[in-house]
Amino acid sequence: MKGAPVAAVATLLTASLAVSGGLAAPATAQNAKAPVDFNGDGYADLAVTAPGGTVSGLIEAGYIAILYGSAAGTDTAHPKLLTRATSGVPGDVEKYGAFGRTTAVGDLDGDGYTDLVVGDFAAPTVLWGSAKGLSKGTALPTPTSTVVAGDINGDGHTDLVVKSDEGLQVRFGPFSRTGVPASTQTLPFTEGDHPQAIAVGDMTGDGADDIVTTHSFDDTPGKSRFWAGGKNGLSQTSKSTGHITTGGVVADVNGDGYGDLIAMQVDQVSEDRDYDAGTIRVVYGSASGPSTRTAKITQETPGVPGVSEWGDHDVNSGDLFGYSLATGDVNGDGYPDVAVGVPGEDIGSIRDAGAVVLLKGGAAGLTGKGAQAFHQSTRGVPGKSEKGDYFGRTVLLADVNANNRADLVVATPYEDGVYADSGAVWVLRGSKSGLTTTNITSFGPRTLGAPEKEARFGDDLAR
Repeated sequence: MKGAPVAAVATLLTASLAVSGGLAAPATAQNAKAPVDFNGDGYADLAVTAPGGTVSGLIEAGYIAILYGSAAGTDTAHPKLLTRATSGVPGDVEKYGAFGRTTAVGDLDGDGYTDLVVGDFAAPTVLWGSAKGLSKGTALPTPTSTVVAGDINGDGHTDLVVKSDEGLQVRFGPFSRTGVPASTQTLPFTEGDHPQAIAVGDMTGDGADDIVTTHSFDDTPGKSRFWAGGKNGLSQTSKSTGHITTGGVVADVNGDGYGDLIAMQVDQVSEDRDYDAGTIRVVYGSASGPSTRTAKITQETPGVPGVSEWGDHDVNSGDLFGYSLATGDVNGDGYPDVAVGVPGEDIGSIRDAGAVVLLKGGAAGLTGKGAQAFHQSTRGVPGKSEKGDYFGRTVLLADVNANNRADLVVATPYEDGVYADSGAVWVLRGSKSGLTTTNITSFGPRTLGAPEKEARFGDDLAR
């Protein structure tokens, strides 16, 4: 048994789940996110969490594996493992501490290196980037279950958006090395109306990131809300996106200069069908935020591989098309593409083996045209499809070899190695024609010399 279906699907549905190529590059939202580059060498680096890993004999203490990018791709020969026991990392190793439970990235202190914010069941910690990679850390005040990074006031400094007991809080950069922000803004919410998830990106095209929050009321999903960013921080009021969505990502998939919200729509659950097969809702951006132009994409959309599958009372989940999402320009045409995790996908008779679908961006927006699908039964992909693997539970698009084409990183924390639920990661290269199975890199805890037993390696990929 590979664990609970994608680590509690019910939580997903009510909460959440953070160039060139021969064509003229389209307009893009002004503040496209910089690559995650902890050592500043120009190659995207990976931070892979394993919150179930045993550290210093304490189960589920958790760790993070840092893998640096290179001209040859992800360097698995020189990983760096970080735990609460690592010199310079504040705090103590704790049983069930789940170090790496949540992550966020950005250049918090403005020194040109990406920093890593790590959350667990204690106060979050920032690990500072440098020419030698991540080094000493600083504990940030106030425990929180949600931390995302962006530039909310458009001043070029990374800000942190956190969910606090008081409501939604923005901690504006630059941060001091003691973890103190330049200033703080708090937007209080009424009782029971705290956001469950936060997506960050510039939907208005003004150079300042906006946020979209996911909400539920008494376990009933509510429509997500848009909050505009600007030179004075977040707006004090919000407006509805018009759709019940969870989490999501923001990227300018049609190149018109406005970021678009891509999220899983979750308002189609009915009493006789436990969970939706999966629907992606695209809400296109405009100068005022979410516009009335939207699109719906499922596995029934022309060009999208696979067939929509609803859950039932035996399987307890459907395809979950859109459970995880990531954006990046895979083919180098200047338009962001979208990686869609489908962790509940059945491969033949193998239940919940999982898959990933790549949707291509373009001038017409996000469609099924040219979509690709990959799973562990795809020729060239290492491993094999197994029941309950949930391949595609976590996805990321990052240019690990700096060739101006994003690569797909797929993490599957319920993959079995010597032990159940040890986890594994695959990196598929981007190319002019899209993703390719040539030169795939795959690795797990054993490859890196890391703790393996029930580590859930790949539970999160920092972005």
